[in-house]
Amino acid sequence: MAKFNKKKSGDLPAISTASLPDIVFMLLFFFMVATTMRETTLKIENKLPYADQVEKLDKKDLIMYIYIGKPQEAFQGQYGKESRIQLNDKFADLVDIKSFIAAERASKREELVPFLTVALKVDENANMGLVSDVKQELRKENALKINYTTKKGDISENR
Repeated sequence: MAKFNKKKSGDLPAISTASLPDIVFMLLFFFMVATTMRETTLKIENKLPYADQVEKLDKKDLIMYIYIGKPQEAFQGQYGKESRIQLNDKFADLVDIKSFIAAERASKREELVPFLTVALKVDENANMGLVSDVKQELRKENALKINYTTKKGDISENR
């Protein structure tokens, strides 16, 4: 009859690390796909007005944002305290809206251009004359789908 000997050493078997690079790259790929970066750094004050009827826009990639409001305190020495326009990460003038709309249209596929929407994020204390001028420039560029971004809430309750 054969005699079985027990292994006397308490060593654990070596852990295989062959799949570790695969797991690391899979996690890296997941976070690269799932993470969204902040697109715009606000340089203006942007306290949005409240609205009682709000409709959510579905496709965020088809929206062009135009911010209007007073510059933040850090920029008031350079740009003053009057309402200004911000396109992407820089202050702009009315004449810059034409090139902004053209660049946004050029960056999209041809079949998506008719679905582009301009979202105006206007501070509740902004100069409405400037907003009217922006709307006139948008009309000249045939950017007629305009959305006013607001906070949801009842006007009578929040004032």
